[in-house]
Amino acid sequence: MTQRLTTAQAIIRFLTAQFVERDGSRNAFFAGCFGIFGHGNVAGIGQALQQNPDFPYYLCRNEQAMVHTAAAFAKMSNRLRTLVCTTSIGPGATNMVTGAAGATINRIPVLLLLGDIFARRNVAPVLQQLESTSTQDVSVNDCFKPVSRYWDRIQRPEQILTALPEVMRVLTSPAETGAVTLALPQDVQAEAYDFPEELFQARTWVVPRARADAAALQRAAEWIRSARRPLIIAGGGVIYSGATEALASFAARTGIPVGETQAGKGALNFDHSQSVGAIGVTGTLAANRLAAGADLIVAIGTRHSDFTTASKTAFQNPGVRMININVAEFDAAKQAALPVVGDARETLEELSAALSSYRVEESYAVEIGRLRSEWSGEVDRIYGRRHGPPLSQGEVIGLLNSKLGPRDVIVCAAGSLPGDLHKLWRTRDPKNYHMEYGYSCMGYEIAGGLGVKMAEPSREVYVLVGDGSYLMMAQEIVTTLQENVKLNIVIFDNHGFGSIGGLSRACGSGGFGTKYQYRDSGNAGANIPVDFVANAASLGAHAVRVRSYEELSSALSDLVSQTRTSVVVVETDYYDGVGGYESWWDVPIAEVSEMEAVEQARQKYVEGKKKERYFWPSE
Repeated sequence: MTQRLTTAQAIIRFLTAQFVERDGSRNAFFAGCFGIFGHGNVAGIGQALQQNPDFPYYLCRNEQAMVHTAAAFAKMSNRLRTLVCTTSIGPGATNMVTGAAGATINRIPVLLLLGDIFARRNVAPVLQQLESTSTQDVSVNDCFKPVSRYWDRIQRPEQILTALPEVMRVLTSPAETGAVTLALPQDVQAEAYDFPEELFQARTWVVPRARADAAALQRAAEWIRSARRPLIIAGGGVIYSGATEALASFAARTGIPVGETQAGKGALNFDHSQSVGAIGVTGTLAANRLAAGADLIVAIGTRHSDFTTASKTAFQNPGVRMININVAEFDAAKQAALPVVGDARETLEELSAALSSYRVEESYAVEIGRLRSEWSGEVDRIYGRRHGPPLSQGEVIGLLNSKLGPRDVIVCAAGSLPGDLHKLWRTRDPKNYHMEYGYSCMGYEIAGGLGVKMAEPSREVYVLVGDGSYLMMAQEIVTTLQENVKLNIVIFDNHGFGSIGGLSRACGSGGFGTKYQYRDSGNAGANIPVDFVANAASLGAHAVRVRSYEELSSALSDLVSQTRTSVVVVETDYYDGVGGYESWWDVPIAEVSEMEAVEQARQKYVEGKKKERYFWPSE
C-alpha cells in the first residue's frame, strides 16, 4: 500500500511516528517544530505543518534563536527529545549556522529542515540564490556541512526513504548526535510521490547503554587500585546518561574526589562529601590543586576542552595517567588515555563492583576534606561581600543561590558569568545548572531558557544574562509571551563586555574595545545609558531596575508571583571579578609590541606556557 503525499507532507508524517526508548521508558522524539516561513518553505514544509495540527508549530523571532531553543529543550531532556527547526533558503537558513554549530559542538540533537535552491534549475537564479561559476550544485546550505553531524540534499522525493532513517540514526546516537541538516529544494518539497505505508509506521529507536570492553574495564580497575591521588572529572555525559546517582555512590564509597566541567556541573550536589566543584580555567582552588597533584585522572563523559584541562596545564604530576570513560571512541582516546568506551552509568556500576574493597588513603581523604572546607569558606566570603553599588557579580550570584529552590534552573552561556557561576554556584539538582559553554554563544540565554521551560514546565527558570548578550538576542521574550511560557530574566548590566574586558587587561591591552561608551568629545568615556527596563517592557515583559542588594532581594522574591516573563536589571561592577585560583588559559600575547603592558604580559605568558604538556600512552 502507498500514500500519495508531497515530500514535505511525508517528512512531517514520518517525524510524528518516531519514538525513543531507554531503560524501558518510551516517548515521542519530536515535540514539534519551530520555524519562520519564506518562499523556500512556506508552500512545502509550512503547508505540511498546517495539515498536521497534532505536530505543534511554534513561531519564533530569530532563526538562530530557535536552534538554541531546540538544543536547550533536548539538553534538558537528556537528549531523549528534541524539536525541529525550519527556514527558507537564504538568510533565514544561514542565520541558523551558529545554532547548528553550538548543537554539534555540545553533542545535542537538533533537526534542521532548510529550504533550498530549485532542483530543476530552469528558473535559476532565484531570490537569495548564491551562484557559483564552478558548479550548479551548491547553495548557501553547503556551509552547514562542517557544523552538522549529518547533511543531505534531497533532490528527488524518493530519496527521503533512505535519508530519514539515517537522520534518526544520528539524532538518537549517544556518541554521534548533533545538528542534522536536510536541504530541501523548494520544488521538491511540493512534489508528490507514492510513499510506502511502512514509512509512516511507528518506530521506536532504542538508545543503548553500551558496556565497556571487559579487558579495558579490568585494566581501569587495576589503575585505580594502584593510584594514591586519583581524581574524577565529571562531564556532561554523566548527566545525559542519568549516571548521577551511580557517580555519587561510587565517589562516596571509594573516597575519590570529583571535579566538574561546565556541562557536568550538577553531576554531584555541592554538599556531597567528594565534590570539589568546578575544574580547569574556571575551576575552584580545591579542584585545581587536586588536579595538579593527581596521579590518575578518571574522566567520565567529557571531551577535554581547553577550559577543562587549563590548556593542558592542569595535571602537573609527571607520572599522571588518564582513564577516559566515554560513549564516543573519539573522546575516549584523547590525551593518550586508557579508552574505556561505554555508557557512563553502566561503566561506573561495573567499576564499582570491581573495586569493592578500594578506598583512597586516609591522608588523601583528610586533604580533600580540608580543601573542600577552605573553598566553602571562600564562596561564603564572596557571597557575603557588600561591595556596591554597583554590586559585585559574585554577591549577586550568592543572593540568587540563596533565593532559588533546588529544582529551579539557571540558564547562562557567555561572558564572565559562566566562569563565576562555574566556580560559585552551589548545585542541588542535576538539572539546576544549564550552561551552553561548548560554543559559549552570546544570545543563547533567553532562547535557551525558553527551551528549558518547554521541556520541564514545572520548574522555575532563571535566565542570567549580561548586557552585551541580552542586546544580541532579546526578542525571544515575545515568543515566551506568545507561548505563555514564563521566564525570570536577570540582566547583569556592567556597561560592556566584562569577560573580554578583563582578558584584554590581562593581555596588556587595557580593555580596548570592550566598553559601551560614547565616542564624541562631549561625552567621551561616559557610559551609554541603555534603558533595559524600557526595552524589556516594550517587548511585553514585566521589568524593574534595582540598585542595591536589598532591592534585588525584594525583586527576586516578587518574581515568583509574576505570571508572565519578567526582567530584573541590576548594575554590576565592570572591574570586579572572581579570581582565577591557580588556573591557566592559553591566550597568546603579542611577541613584540611598543606597549609596555603588553611586553610585561608576554613575559608572564611565556612562563605560564612552559607548564603545558603533551600526554603519551601509559602502561
